[in-house]
Amino acid sequence: MTRAKRRLLVIGVIVLVAASGWGMGLVVEPAFQRTIVMTSGADNGIYRGFADRYAPILKRAGIKLDIRSSSGSVENYERLSDPNSVYQVGFIQSGTTRPKETDNLQLIAAVSYEPIWVFYRGDTTVDRLSQLRGKKISIGVPGSGLLNVAQDLLGHSGITSENATLLQMDAPTAYQGLESGQIDAAFFIGRPDASMQKTLLNSNLKLMSFAQADALTQKIPSLVKIVLPRASTNVAEDLPRADVTLLAATALLVSKDTMHPALVYLLLEAARSVHSGEDYFTPFGTFPNLNSQEFPIADESIRYFKSGQPFLYRNLPFWLASLIERRLLILVPFAALLIGLIQALPRLLEARMKRRLVVWYREIKALEDEVWSSSDPTRSQIAQWRDEIENIDANASQIRIPYKYFEDVYALKQAIGVVRDRIALVAQRVKG
Repeated sequence: MTRAKRRLLVIGVIVLVAASGWGMGLVVEPAFQRTIVMTSGADNGIYRGFADRYAPILKRAGIKLDIRSSSGSVENYERLSDPNSVYQVGFIQSGTTRPKETDNLQLIAAVSYEPIWVFYRGDTTVDRLSQLRGKKISIGVPGSGLLNVAQDLLGHSGITSENATLLQMDAPTAYQGLESGQIDAAFFIGRPDASMQKTLLNSNLKLMSFAQADALTQKIPSLVKIVLPRASTNVAEDLPRADVTLLAATALLVSKDTMHPALVYLLLEAARSVHSGEDYFTPFGTFPNLNSQEFPIADESIRYFKSGQPFLYRNLPFWLASLIERRLLILVPFAALLIGLIQALPRLLEARMKRRLVVWYREIKALEDEVWSSSDPTRSQIAQWRDEIENIDANASQIRIPYKYFEDVYALKQAIGVVRDRIALVAQRVKG
């Protein structure tokens, strides 16, 4: 093979591998989704508020957030754990369920505390849920995380449907029931800056302070103890007039474990933008975090909280970083293959050249062995040997081989010469 042909072969291999890699990249690229389907919760709820703040952040990166309402945390879990559903990400309240490995869900981040408020009517101060025995109590709506946690809290306090009237109401209906006197107490959930919480905190209703908060958080590990500071609602009116001990669940941003890593990083950035501020209960930077053991933590989240966004996403626009990453996903293996081929080609060529010479070395060796093993050769046998060695020499001279292998050709010529001299010595001995 001439040098020009070898060069064309190498160039052809490079072009073929590069074209194949680029073609695979084009095939993969359309599969990268531009829309994330999120199950958010009730239209006016805390989760919908989070989702509405995520949407413009994702939109700036070219990703549409398709927000779909639900009855709450329980339905969100059911939607996400269904492998055939279109839902990819959503908010789940801690303690909503006991996740199973077969759910194929992953935690992206814990994003916020969800304070649990118990407002009540009457002159008696209530600081233990057991005091609500015999009362009419609103505990949330089916499918909501509030309903689950309210039932757990009341159950640990000895309150059941047999010794109290437990009503399933949404927040506005429960508030109206309290104001009208139709119910005695109601559970609510949400941040203090939410419209319903503002209305409740500025009403004449009383807010329960959980005197048994430490014990209840031991019984229900998904809850934490938090404190609403005195006068945090209204400094001028000194409302509330004392610190109020509350319990809180944690809002978890959860996705299917098939979500593309690039989208996980984008959701983490949105979560940090929305949830990192300080409030009554947490200092700046408390959220988002990974302080939850309810779901397996996404690998991207572990890397994100350890070292931030990957280099590409930190220094390039999202669309460009994701494009490069997807190309690299395809091209890196092809590049490795290409490097391997480039490194192997010289060895393959050398092996091919060696094989062409080895054939004649074998012929020479066989002829030499025959000469040495013949103790009394005839003249015709010697003539045959001479014809064979000259035939080998003629063929060796016609081998087309690159210049770098000429040393091997001349070594073959020397071997031919050695056997030729051996034949000549034998011939002289026979003549003598």
